[in-house]
Amino acid sequence: MEQRVFHGDLSPADLAQALLAAFNRGNLRAQILGKNDQMAVQIATRPGARSGGQTALTVSIQKVTDGVLVQLGQQAWMGVAASLGQTAFAALRNPFSLLNRLDDLAQDIENLQLSENVWEVIAEAARAAGASYQLSERLARLTCEYCGTANPVGEPSCIACGAPLGDAQPRTCPNCGYVVTGEESICPNCRRPLAA
Repeated sequence: MEQRVFHGDLSPADLAQALLAAFNRGNLRAQILGKNDQMAVQIATRPGARSGGQTALTVSIQKVTDGVLVQLGQQAWMGVAASLGQTAFAALRNPFSLLNRLDDLAQDIENLQLSENVWEVIAEAARAAGASYQLSERLARLTCEYCGTANPVGEPSCIACGAPLGDAQPRTCPNCGYVVTGEESICPNCRRPLAA
């Protein structure tokens, strides 16, 4: 399950509505489940679709401190694989039959790109709301454990009492937005290396 965190003034409903608008059309159908701080958007091929194989995907969206956490489930792609296999078999038997299956082939390719398209819609909706993988202003503070003063991230010592703040300064993974400490070199969420 792939997950990303978007920090900023963003609600699960904002992302759910963006997904509904983008995917509740053509051969795909989308529906929103849940409400308020925890929602899921199910995207699937419409029953009786005229072209392409069957697929389905669930996107879970929940409110976290100063942002939202988005989790993308595993896409069901066996129907798409079967449709592609049928197209390949028909093309082997009679290459001209491929002309009759162009709609199926195009729909299958679009269905295989569903996960990527979902992340693009989510990223665009987050950008439009001013959210990003960067820490929010409120979270981009480090509280001094000696005097309780909020310090900007990156300060080596407390601006009020001068106590060292250490390596526990929060930052986010540039790939998925997961909050990491200064000590980590690999993101615990997406397993990609973090820039120094």
